[in-house]
Amino acid sequence: MLNDLEAKREDFAALVELDLRIARAVAAERCPRCGGPLHQSNYDRKPRGGAIASAGEAFTLRHSLCCGREGCRKRMLPPSLRFLGRRVYLEIVVVMASVCAQVAGSLRKTREATQVPEWTLRRWSAWWTHVLPQESWWAVLRARLVPPALDEAALPRSLVEKLATEASGEGREVTWRLARCLAPGTTRSPIDSARFARDLTVGLA
Repeated sequence: MLNDLEAKREDFAALVELDLRIARAVAAERCPRCGGPLHQSNYDRKPRGGAIASAGEAFTLRHSLCCGREGCRKRMLPPSLRFLGRRVYLEIVVVMASVCAQVAGSLRKTREATQVPEWTLRRWSAWWTHVLPQESWWAVLRARLVPPALDEAALPRSLVEKLATEASGEGREVTWRLARCLAPGTTRSPIDSARFARDLTVGLA
């Protein structure tokens, strides 16, 4: 299953285009602080793909926005289908390396297979089981993905398996569904994350 979910270059190119659409949608709603216009203020990142998504390292642009009203100038970071917050590893790596650790039951074997350090894998595991379940946007998503209820103690494996079942095991569709599900958690900017969760998961329930 892990090999089937490995994202290819064309997949990342498509995700970049979808990230641009999301950024434009956020910009159209204007600054949530002052109502001013939001302009592009993109920047480059240096994403890591490890042994899972090396093709994604070529796509470095992070779509970002900045308020154009004098006296505000606040930055807005739209949700992304590629970057999971400030993590240097691409989102698909965070998901699949975490699943690999759960399946293999060994951080050492996972590190050898994914090229992700063991201490990083431990930190990710804590995020999946202790931080993510407390997020408001996750509560919205969780409600859309039942029944049956997701086993939050087995995240992210339980999420991947559920999406794989609903996608009839098609690797590319599962990858895209994962990206859409996690998009609201890729930013801390003051947007309506719960609404983004609802909008981006249309058709997943």
